[in-house]
Amino acid sequence: EWHIQGPMSSFSPYQDNGGTALAVAGKDYCIVAADTRLSLGYSIQTRSSTKLMKISDRTVLASPGMQADACTLRKALRTRTVIYEQENNAPMTTLMFAQLLSNTLYHKRFFPYYTFNIVAGVDDDGVGCVFSYDAIGSGERLTHACQGSGQGLIQPLLDNQLGTENQQVGKEPLSLEEALALV
Repeated sequence: EWHIQGPMSSFSPYQDNGGTALAVAGKDYCIVAADTRLSLGYSIQTRSSTKLMKISDRTVLASPGMQADACTLRKALRTRTVIYEQENNAPMTTLMFAQLLSNTLYHKRFFPYYTFNIVAGVDDDGVGCVFSYDAIGSGERLTHACQGSGQGLIQPLLDNQLGTENQQVGKEPLSLEEALALV
């Protein structure tokens, strides 16, 4: 029986570079926001690292988490998106891209990307949509979502202001201006 001791006993191939992203979908809009800070432990490496990737005029991917994995994932998705666009002479829709991300994450389920992903955009009917995923590609369509290191603080606020599941008085959906002010 082997016992590893010393600094290698706590080796992990993953590193959380922090960051938070959120998305809010409305009747005819979708808002996506993310911070630009890249950290390592208690050190801020840069304040200008984006976590967002524009897929098309109607779709955005947000990927906080490990920066190296996020870059690798974005590169793989960009390649698949370009191939689709060249073969079909049309941009990939938000729903198609959401499924592509789910399949890509599931393909890497045994050594997953250490990213916390949100796909946000407007569907074919012009309705805002948000998809939130776990590490192995299980996702769901939501009206609002938050991922990353600030999720524990932001998600309850979004649930209170946008979700009406636990409230006895129904709320009217937010207008674009109200949602922007909230974000």
